[in-house]
Parts: sequence; C-alpha cells; structure tokens
Amino acid sequence: MRGGPADNVSMRIEFTKMQGAGNDFVVLDETQGRLGLTAAQYRWLADRHFGVGADQILSVRPSPAPGIDFEYVIHNADGGEVEQCGNGARCFVRFVRDRGLTNRDSVRVQTRSGVIDLHLTADGRVTVDMGAPVFDPPQIPFNSDGLLPQTQGSGQMWPLALAESGESATVFVAVVSMGNPHAVQRVADVDAAPVATQGPLIEGHARFPRRVNAGFVQVVDRGHIRLRVYERGSGETLACGTGACAAVVAGIRLGWLDAAVEVDTRGGRLSIAWPGGHAPVTMTGPATTVFRGEVELP
Repeated sequence: MRGGPADNVSMRIEFTKMQGAGNDFVVLDETQGRLGLTAAQYRWLADRHFGVGADQILSVRPSPAPGIDFEYVIHNADGGEVEQCGNGARCFVRFVRDRGLTNRDSVRVQTRSGVIDLHLTADGRVTVDMGAPVFDPPQIPFNSDGLLPQTQGSGQMWPLALAESGESATVFVAVVSMGNPHAVQRVADVDAAPVATQGPLIEGHARFPRRVNAGFVQVVDRGHIRLRVYERGSGETLACGTGACAAVVAGIRLGWLDAAVEVDTRGGRLSIAWPGGHAPVTMTGPATTVFRGEVELP
C-alpha cells in the first residue's frame, strides 16, 4: 500500500535489502510514484534496532530526461540526501535488472552529482563508471585558505588540524571528490587506525562545508590497499565504493599506486582502475540481494 506522510496514517511499503561488500542498503521502488518519505522515516528505515537497518536508503525513480534510464536517489542513515554512493550504484543496477524494470545489462542513471553508467558483468559482479575525480578544492568543497600543502608526485597532502581529547593534532589528507567529498590519509596499519576518534572530527571539520567522508588507507603494495572509511552521516561502514575510488585515485596521484588496484575493505574486495588525467574511474565489485519484505512506517 502506498500513501504519504501527509495522510497522517501509518504507511506500509515494500522494500528490498541488499549489500555490496558489506555496505548494506534498503532499496525502494518509486518508479510508479513517489513515496514522499520524510527525513525521520528514512532514519527509521536505517535504524538497526527499530527499523530495517541499513547504511543508506536507495530510491529507484523514473527517467528524468532523454538518454537516462533511471534516477538514483540516496539518503544516508541520518536522513540526509547525498550526492553519490558507489556500492549502492552496484546494488541499484542489480535491483532494476532482477525486478524486471529493465531487460538490459547496462544502464545510465542520474544522481545528484551527475550521470553514471552501470554494467552487469558475465561473472555476476557489477562495474560502475564513476566519472572523473575532482581535485579543485572549491569544487569538493574544501576550504584551503591559509593552508600550505605538501606536494607528492602530482598530488597534494593538506594539513588538517584536529582537536583530539583536548589536545591539538594535525593529520595530512588528500582531498578529492568522486561526486561526494573525501579526505584520505595514509596509515601504517588500518586495523589500528584511529577511525573511531578521528573519523567524526574529520567528517565534521569546518574546512568541509558539506562535511566529508574520512578514509584511512594502508598501502600493501602498488596494486593492493586496505581501507576503512568513516562515512558522512553513517559512521564507519564495512565498505565505501566512492571511498575506495578516492583512496586509489589519491594514491595514484601521490605516487603510491599503479593504475589498477585491489581494495580490501572489512566487507570484501573491490577492484578500482584509473588511467589518470580527466578519465573516469571504474569500480567493479559484488551486489547481492539479501531479502525482500514489507514494513509499516511510523
């Protein structure tokens, strides 16, 4: 049954629970009409104790323009709408194919940050053309006024002052947008990285006016990294697709990595490739349906 919050009655909706490398989602089919959910209802769906439980809520909407197959809308666990989610994009194309919303293995979708191309591969994984990375601080957006970066290779590491436990600390981060903002720092051991303490400080840092995803990357070798990400509005997740892209792109520019990299997250492995310059980043990884159900929204 479909209704809207304005009806002032309870609303029962259908949903699909999906995951990509452990990054989990509630997927909603809005191709036949908008559900009109509020930020509070998105938060409730994402709540792991009182709702369904998810890192993000993904909405599948009809094509907004010629040449586009669907609109892809993402809400974080805090109820806020965000620009992009790479692991969610893989689940998106798996959903529309499995649910018969398209009969093609490749689709183009409109996100808040632009158009991306999604492809189901023969081995069952999904490849996403994530578009070209952005490094210009105002476009990320990142306020670099008064900061002196360290140059490595063709990239830059920016000093970011943090206040940890009443003490001042400075970390150096590479900043990049993959349709959403990321701050990537290199660590010796990702298992021991201060994700829980530094993650929220970086996420809400005043130099990122739209907040930021905080990535902690351990370089194993030139074709292999380990990664943890503290995501905007969700906290640490088992995997972050755009975070994996951002970490690899940053590592390539800084001279740490080659053009194709395997990224191990706590939820699984992603394959990221970027030839450099203005070329798009490609990400390949799993996308799995966990279960389908109905739930009554408060």
